[in-house]
Amino acid sequence: MKRYENMQFDEERALYGQDSIEVVNCRFDGPADGESAFKEGRNITVSDTYFNLRYPFWHDENLVIRNSEMTELCRAALWYSHHVHIENTKMHGIKALRECGDVTIENCDIISPEFGWSTDTITMKDSSVQAEYFMMRSDRLHFDNVTLNGKYSFQYITDSVFENCHFDTKDAFWHAKNVTIRNSVIKGEYLGWYCENVTFENCVLIGTQPLCYCKGLKLINCEMRDTDLAFEKSDVEATVKGNVLSIKNPHSGTITVDSVNEIIMDDPKAEGKIIVRVNA
Repeated sequence: MKRYENMQFDEERALYGQDSIEVVNCRFDGPADGESAFKEGRNITVSDTYFNLRYPFWHDENLVIRNSEMTELCRAALWYSHHVHIENTKMHGIKALRECGDVTIENCDIISPEFGWSTDTITMKDSSVQAEYFMMRSDRLHFDNVTLNGKYSFQYITDSVFENCHFDTKDAFWHAKNVTIRNSVIKGEYLGWYCENVTFENCVLIGTQPLCYCKGLKLINCEMRDTDLAFEKSDVEATVKGNVLSIKNPHSGTITVDSVNEIIMDDPKAEGKIIVRVNA
């Protein structure tokens, strides 16, 4: 394996097409302002390295990045790459991950609008994220202990699992399909509209007008806070702890709650049942 250590690169395609290389304590920065440093590479390990130039990792295979930094000028850092492991790394450029597959992200700090679009098989754990339109149209996600702040997350995702997460987000999980969220907190307006076969288990859901126009929706032992006009036009089976401000026109299924301030059933097609526990 060829090793590059304590070097600086700023030219176009500085390490283009290389196979079996190790890059340690290097800088990709400088007046030449070159793009695509590692494009079309294979079997690459990068550690303790600074990236301040665009598009460094496109069409790469078998890539490891550790203890590194991608600045806000390092835009679109990883596209069309597969079999990637990233840990203890700052990813601060817009659109940092797109069209990639088989990616593991651990202990990372992500500040990246439009991160993760059209990705497949992504594991993320012990990381923090600031992003808008996070992970849109992605499949087979598995997140554990991830915090997120940013609007329009997880739209159109499929076949995914989230555990022990905290999401402060708006319009999250719209059109999501075959998704399970466990032991998590999801705060934000208009959660999960138009989703299909989505299950929330032991979660706390906070915010106005959640879970409308859903199919195959399940809530298992969840708490809802400050939630009004919930479940409109949804097919839902739910057991809810605490107080719900209002439930409106569930299409079908049964919602069991500790208490609800207002039940609105003014749509003749709404046939969902609402059961208030006695002595809850």
